[in-house]
Amino acid sequence: MKHTGWRKPTPGLGIAEQLAQAGEQVAVPKTRAFVAVKRVGAYIGLKAGDMMLLDTLGAFTQAQDWEEGQRPIVWASNAYLMEQTGFSLSALKRHARRLAEIGVISFQDSPNGKRWGRRDAEGRIVEAYGFDLSPLSARVEEFEELHAELQAERELCQRLKRQITVARRMIRARIEAAVSSALRGPWTQFTGLFEELLDRLPRRHEASEQLARLLGWFKELQERVEAAYLKATEVVQPVENTPETTEQVSEKTQKMNPREVIYDPHILITNQLNPVTRNSSEKEEAAAVVPNARSEDRVDSELEEWVAEVRKKRTALDLPTIMQACPEFASWVRNMGGFLKDWGDLHRVAGQLRPMIGVSEHAWNVAQDRLGKQVATAALALVFEKHCAGEVSSPGGYLRGMVEKAGAGELHLERSFYGRLSGQAA
Repeated sequence: MKHTGWRKPTPGLGIAEQLAQAGEQVAVPKTRAFVAVKRVGAYIGLKAGDMMLLDTLGAFTQAQDWEEGQRPIVWASNAYLMEQTGFSLSALKRHARRLAEIGVISFQDSPNGKRWGRRDAEGRIVEAYGFDLSPLSARVEEFEELHAELQAERELCQRLKRQITVARRMIRARIEAAVSSALRGPWTQFTGLFEELLDRLPRRHEASEQLARLLGWFKELQERVEAAYLKATEVVQPVENTPETTEQVSEKTQKMNPREVIYDPHILITNQLNPVTRNSSEKEEAAAVVPNARSEDRVDSELEEWVAEVRKKRTALDLPTIMQACPEFASWVRNMGGFLKDWGDLHRVAGQLRPMIGVSEHAWNVAQDRLGKQVATAALALVFEKHCAGEVSSPGGYLRGMVEKAGAGELHLERSFYGRLSGQAA
C-alpha cells in the first residue's frame, strides 16, 4: 500500500488495496456484489453498523462504476455520512476502518487526505479519492462459494444434531430403565459420563467437526450402556427338565382351556434363584456388564481405563474452540484463507500470518518439529491473539518459551484456550 504520509499503513489495508486493483479488472453488478457480502457478512466479522455504512456508501455508486476498468469510489464527506447513518465521527471512522481491515472496501487517499471526485459527461468517474468499493467485485465469487459451503455446513450440523438427540434419548432411557428396575451395572459412572457430554453440547457456535466428535462420544457411550443393559437383563436361565416339573407343567397345560375362566395362577416352577434380587458385591455388579470378564479386578480396570481415555480425548483442542477463543486471529485467517475445512487449511494460513507478528521462520520450524503441526498451529494462534491484545511484546520469544514448556511437560494449551473462552463469557 502506498503511504500517503498521514494514514498509518497496515497489512490489512495493503491487502484491501490489492483486492481493489483486482476488482478493477472485472465487471460485477452492484446488486450481486452486495447480496454476496450480506450473506456472509456475520461470518467474516462484519457488524450491523459496518453493514449500514457499507449500504450508505453503495447508494452513492452508479451502475457504470461497477464495469470493468472502473472503480466505484465514494467521496461523500464525513458530515454527510454522519447525518445519513447517525454515527458519531469516532464511530464512523471505526466502522470504516473495520470494513477496510476485513477487505470489503479500500481507502483511495489523496495526498492531503481530502475526499473529492468528478465524473465526465457520460457519468463515468474520471478522478476520485475516498472510499473504494472495488474489493467487493474481487471477492464476489469467494463470498458466493463461502455462502454455499456455509449452507452445506448448516445442513450437516442439523443432521448431526438430530443424530445426537436420538443417541441422547436412547442413553437416558436405558439408564433410567436400568435404575428403576434395580439392574446390576455401573449406572452411576455412566450417568456421570452422560452428564459430562451434555455439558459439552454447544449452545450457540457449533461446527460439524465439533458435532461429529460429540456424536462419536455419544454413540460410544450408547454402545457401552446397551451392552451393560443387555448383560444385566440376561437373568432368566433355562429350566432343567426334571420329571417333577415336566409332569406339573403338562398337567396344568391340559387343564387350561381358553374358553374357560381360569382362577388359579399359571405358575412356572424353577429351581433357579432370581439374580436381580440376589445380594451381590459392587465388583460383581460391575462384572455383570462386561462380557467375557475373567476377573473382578479386570472389570474395574477396564471401565476405569475407558473412562480415562474418553476424558483425555475430550480435552483435545478443536478448530471451533481455537477460532472462538481467538477472534482477532480468526478474522485474519478467514480474510486470507476463506472457509477453513480442516487443520491443514489452518496450518497453511497460520504460516502466512507468522511473519506479520515477527515470528522467524526458524522459530516456526522448531515449533513444528517439537510440537507437531497441529499443536504448533494452535500455539501460533494463541501467540497471535495475545500479541494483538498487547499481552505479548515478543511473539517469537513467547513461542520459543512454549516449546521449552512442552519439552518439560508443562505446556497445557487447552487450559489457555478455555480460559480465554471463560473470560469472554464473563
